[in-house]
Amino acid sequence: MTYDSLKKFLDKKVKEYNNLSFIKNDPVSIPHLFSKQQDIEIAGFFAAIFSWGNRTTIVQKSTELMQLMEMQPYQFCLNHDDASLKRLTTFKHRTFNTTDLLYFIEFLKFHYSKNNSLETAFTKHGKSTEQMLCGFHNYFFSLEDIPVRTKKHIATPERKSSCKRLNMFLRWMVRIDNKGVDFGIWKNISPSQLICPLDIHVIRVAKRLNLLQRKQSDWQAAVELTDQLRTFDSKDPVKYDFALFGMGVMEKINPE
Repeated sequence: MTYDSLKKFLDKKVKEYNNLSFIKNDPVSIPHLFSKQQDIEIAGFFAAIFSWGNRTTIVQKSTELMQLMEMQPYQFCLNHDDASLKRLTTFKHRTFNTTDLLYFIEFLKFHYSKNNSLETAFTKHGKSTEQMLCGFHNYFFSLEDIPVRTKKHIATPERKSSCKRLNMFLRWMVRIDNKGVDFGIWKNISPSQLICPLDIHVIRVAKRLNLLQRKQSDWQAAVELTDQLRTFDSKDPVKYDFALFGMGVMEKINPE
């Protein structure tokens, strides 16, 4: 397949999957339950962090947590008391348990008590996405009494992770294209800086289309794929996440 025909094919698939019908069965549906920016950020953050495994389960568990927070995650994180925290002891999603959840809430309270947006938790650490993700990891775990087990839930390029879930969260917050899926509420990060979220569906399709050669599913692979996608659209390379992920989930991975 030539460059021109592949670009045309991928652009077509972006249009096919980047629309309102995508939201219902995807974790991005969770932040779409809210209109207040801070609620969108917190709901999106948790939904992204929970995003490994079955999408139906991810949506169900994310919804459950929002309900435990009385559908006011921002107010809950800032103003919770012991009684409201006790409700959370029933919550668990795969390896993410109450210990992890309580630390996440402690961090969010710490951050929002000094900042109006979660965006600054990323942007104050550098300009590149790699710098932002490394800095966010260090900042997130800068509080006292950090549970060792909780560190596995926040990835960092310093450990060679592809940071799939955080890259997906950044896509939700940063991209804006008036299609209704991504929010575009963060203005200090450019869509051109984003790195494509690298999951099994995206990897399978990217390799089928010869967009990814690296065998390891690590940070370098995510950068390699994104660099390829930038040749199709340097200003918004991660829009092709819709094409690659959509084709992977729907098993439409053959462009012929």
